[in-house]
Amino acid sequence: MNQSLLNSLTEAERLLVAETERDALKQLDEDDLLDLHQRVRRARTKYVKNYRRGAAAAVAEVGGRGLSYARNQRDRDKAELFESVLATVSREVAAAARRAAQELRAERIEAGRAAKPVLSTAKRPAAKPPAPATSPPPRATKTTGGLKKDASTRALGSRRQAKRDSR
Repeated sequence: MNQSLLNSLTEAERLLVAETERDALKQLDEDDLLDLHQRVRRARTKYVKNYRRGAAAAVAEVGGRGLSYARNQRDRDKAELFESVLATVSREVAAAARRAAQELRAERIEAGRAAKPVLSTAKRPAAKPPAPATSPPPRATKTTGGLKKDASTRALGSRRQAKRDSR
C-alpha cells in the first residue's frame, strides 16, 4: 500500500485497514468477519460514490472526462484501497464459511452414526439376491383409442397441408 495514501486516511479508516491484516483476521470468527466485511464494504462504497460524483461534476467544469480524471485522485485511490481490503476480507469470510460447513457436516454425520443402531455381523439377515435385469418398459404411444382413427387423423392433417402447399 502506498504510504502517502495511508497517511491521508482518517484514524477510523486506518484502524479499519489495520483490522484486515493477516494476523488480525486469523483471530476473528465467522460472525466478526462478516461484521468487518460489512464495514469495509461501506467504506469502499462511500469512496466509490464520492469519486463518481466528483468526476461527474468535474466533467462539466473542465469540459471532458479525460481532463477531469486527475482531479479526483484521492477518492479514487481510497476506493481502490478499500476494494483490495474488501477482497482480502471476502477471501477470509469464504474460508471461514468453508470451515464452518465442514465442521457442521462432520457433526451431522457423527450424529447420524450415533443414532443408527449397529447390527453385529452374526445377527444380520442374509442379503437378498439382486433383481434380474429387465428391459425398460415400452415407450407409451399417443393414441386416441384406435389405430384406424389415428391413421385417419394423420391423413387429414396431410391433406390439409397439401392443400396449403398447392396455393
